[in-house]
Order: sequence, then C-alpha cells, then structure tokens
Amino acid sequence: MTHRVLVVEDHEPWRHHVRFVLEKAARWEVVAEAADGSRAVHMADALKPDLILMDISLPGLDGIRAARRILARDPDSRVLFVSEHQSSDIVHVALSTGARGYITKSDAGRDLLPAMEAIVGGGWFVGARFGGRVFHPGGDTAAASETRRHEVGLYSDEASLMEDYARFAHDAMRTGTTLIAVLPRPRREVLHQKLRSRGIDVDHATRAGTYLALEVPATLSRFIVDARLDVARFWNAASGLIIEGARATAGKRPRAAVCGDGAATLLREGLLDAATSLERLWDDMARAFELDVFCPYLVEDLRCDDGDPVFNAICAAHSAVHVRTRGPSRGVSGQAGVRRR
Repeated sequence: MTHRVLVVEDHEPWRHHVRFVLEKAARWEVVAEAADGSRAVHMADALKPDLILMDISLPGLDGIRAARRILARDPDSRVLFVSEHQSSDIVHVALSTGARGYITKSDAGRDLLPAMEAIVGGGWFVGARFGGRVFHPGGDTAAASETRRHEVGLYSDEASLMEDYARFAHDAMRTGTTLIAVLPRPRREVLHQKLRSRGIDVDHATRAGTYLALEVPATLSRFIVDARLDVARFWNAASGLIIEGARATAGKRPRAAVCGDGAATLLREGLLDAATSLERLWDDMARAFELDVFCPYLVEDLRCDDGDPVFNAICAAHSAVHVRTRGPSRGVSGQAGVRRR
C-alpha cells in the first residue's frame, strides 16, 4: 500500500533529499511540497495526505502554528516533525500540537522511515535523543517494537505489592534511569522508606529530576474528561513527562521507567473503559519510547478471572503478567508466576 506524503520544508536541498529517500521506497509517494506554513495548511486541507513531514523554522507561519491549524481543521491528520531543533522544551511544544512524532534532521538517516511507518500504522515516534526507541536502518520495526517492557502484577496483599514497587523502582534508579511514579501519599511514603533502605538517595534524585513523584488524582485529571480518557491530552501529558525525564539523564542513554496506580484507581471508581484505555495507551508509549512500565493491582481491584473481559483486556495490553497471591484466586493459580503475552 502506498501512502501519500506532504513535505513541508523551506530549505530546498533538504526537500530534494527527502524526496530522493522516499522515491527509493515504493511505499511512499510525495504528493506535494511546501516551503512555508501557510502553504502547508492550504495543501493539507486540499490534498488530505496520509502523512505530513513538518519542519519548525518556516517563513511566515512557523511549523508549530501550522500544525495546530492543520490539526484543528482535521484532527485525524498525522504530522511528523523533522527539525534540527534539539531543545526538549521545543519538542514538547511541538508534540502538544497533536503531532504524532518528532525526530531531528541529523538523525533522519536512522529515524525517518521507522517514524513514518510507526505513525501511518497508528502509533507515535520520538527520536532516541529525547527518550524514544532506537531503530536501526533496515531493521524490522515491528519486531523491534515488541522489545517493550510493560508488565502487570496481581497481588493478594499490600505488602507484596509494595515490595515489587520497590524492586522495580530500585532497579531503575540504580542504573540512572529516570523514575516516574504516580502514587497516593501512603504508598509513596512506603516506597521512599524501602528505597532508602536499599541505598537510594530519594531527595537527591528528586532535586536532580531523575525521580518524579506525582499524585494520582491530579495526574488523572489531566486527561480524564467526563469519565472518559482523552487520547490527545494523555499523549501530551505523558510524552512531556517522559521527555522531561530523558532530559534529566543528560550524558547517559535517555531512558525512563513508569509505575503507578492510575488504572487501578479508575477501576476502583468504576471507570472500566477508561482503565483499559489507559493501559493500552501506556502500551503504545512503551512502544514509542525507551520505557519500562509497571502496573500493579490488588486482586480486590482486578479479578483474576480469565472469563472477565476487563481482566483479559488489561492482560492483553501488557508484555507480561505476574501473579503473586497467597491463596487461590478465581481463574489463576494461587502461586507466584508469570504469563507472557
């Protein structure tokens, strides 16, 4: 299947380079080129391309404002920023337009085609220097995406749940990975105690920006609207946090780890669709970013029952399912174990 592409770039040699690269791949057809933002908005409206490659520094209407106008007119438009700007703040602003991805021109040899494939496939893509995954030219993008680590744990008691929270957090922080934890205050205090007992300086990590502790209600309120999950708001909030975390690991390979009670809280509140949607979106995030995600549940919140559609939907959104119970629970053995998806 051929996908129609609009290239928006004011530097003519770069436009020619992009066209040359895409013409070598039968999958892409450059249907038009634009050298300024206003022209890009007009062409996007008239041609309805499958993908728009957008620079930021454009004469007149810049790429960020052009993307906002395009997506305001057609929210289904798919925009990939290809720019030389490398500021994390600019990347976040660009993605907040509703764009599906951001790469730098200097990384285009490695990232351009995998990014385009990911976005026309319905996903997102962020360059590796901002915490995104690394894809090698000629590699199998689909196979590489499956290297994600997005795991769910099911627990019969609070103690074992918190022990795995601490294990996950410690493993991340001791390697320099930025940890993002979305927890209620009681669990956060227990986690801090456990991390300190393992030799982690929580206060220093907080000051350095390599540990971001967030409250559950405030975080959910950023993308839960009228009891439903707003995908665009989630992408904006989550990508901003991950890029912020990647910036804090300057000098290292940018990487983040996320854990929290968001989906479990939504389940307790009876928002089943929002909970399963949140888990699926975090799975998309784990595919787009170099990201580890851990989602623990008490069995009183998530029934371990293979006949339950919510249980099956949440399990399907993870790369592995860990079960740690002291007694038998419906549909699952009462022993510690793992189910790979």
